[in-house]
Amino acid sequence: MRFTPQDEEFRADVREWLQANLTGPFAGLRGAGGPGREHERYAERLAWHRHLAAAGWTCLGWPAEHGGRGATLAQQVIFHEEYARADAPARISIVGEELLGPTLIAFGTPEQQKRFLPPINKVTELWCQGYSEPGAGSDLAAVATRAEREEKHWTITGQKVWTSLAHLADWCFVLARTEPGSHRSHGLSYLLVPMRQPGVTVRPIRQLTGTSEFNEVFFDGARTDAANVVGEPGDGWRIAKATLAIERGAAMLGQQVGFRRELENLIQMARGTEAGTDPLLRDKLARAWIGLEVIRAYALDTLGENSDTEASVLKILWSRWHQQLGELAMEVQGAPSTVARAEPYDLDEWQRLFLFSRADTIYGGSDEIQRNIIASRALGLPR
Repeated sequence: MRFTPQDEEFRADVREWLQANLTGPFAGLRGAGGPGREHERYAERLAWHRHLAAAGWTCLGWPAEHGGRGATLAQQVIFHEEYARADAPARISIVGEELLGPTLIAFGTPEQQKRFLPPINKVTELWCQGYSEPGAGSDLAAVATRAEREEKHWTITGQKVWTSLAHLADWCFVLARTEPGSHRSHGLSYLLVPMRQPGVTVRPIRQLTGTSEFNEVFFDGARTDAANVVGEPGDGWRIAKATLAIERGAAMLGQQVGFRRELENLIQMARGTEAGTDPLLRDKLARAWIGLEVIRAYALDTLGENSDTEASVLKILWSRWHQQLGELAMEVQGAPSTVARAEPYDLDEWQRLFLFSRADTIYGGSDEIQRNIIASRALGLPR
């Protein structure tokens, strides 16, 4: 990617703003939050995200008429990279800002856009994604949650699982079966459902890290207005796939800046131990560096292309790389890596990385499903 002089001016603006504002009440937030650590300083991070919104640093890629900046793809990459380099805290409203918002801009009615986009932009309503179910994880077309249309509302019954941050969300976009007797991708609808109502129960799932950012969500006669369906009833599969295509974009390059910081910290730690003189470990660290360069090159080369196969290749590349980095961190630390720092279960950053990254190759579409997509759609192999 080649950045223009205007892009570099934008980079300077982002960097200057972050340096000036990660101070005072926000000074201690650097590095807070993120996968496996979403519980960290939640209230302060929410205040920070609203501070970003007030300054116009949310929804960068949204068109100006919908409250965004209309930023180019290059500028979005720059923002995410500089945000990660500043070690700014993990943002709270990513699901609404980066998934639902663009979906509503593309497929929502003017009434839906007017109702839901401003609160996402201002970070006053938080969203979660209701896709995966106990019998429909990576095989999303097996959705069994049902929604029945009554006069003025939909009634939803079923269960979702591995729903990130559902315990904090105000709304959920839910893929539900609205045509009785339909199978697979047919008869599904994309509904916008309020979470704070009697028919919704959220149960946190305790993870290997001891934290709970994933949840089970039970809909037992939950309701949403009849108008809260995106696209036509029965067209949910097309809308849901469009949301998934949005999921892997410019933010991935910012994520890689975080990966690079983790790798550099691991190399620094290895230099201070016997592991730093082990030729096999040195080779693995070098291979990790090369692997990250490959991921960045591929991400830049395919940026902006809405291809299922290229997104699947990138997901496999980064998820396996990050998981292997966690394993390498345990190897560098040696035997002490198997013992928590303190009672009852105080993990250091490398133990959290190792444990939480076990999920990297599962969430967002498991490696097995991604390989099937590559095999069938890119290579033309039989199912």
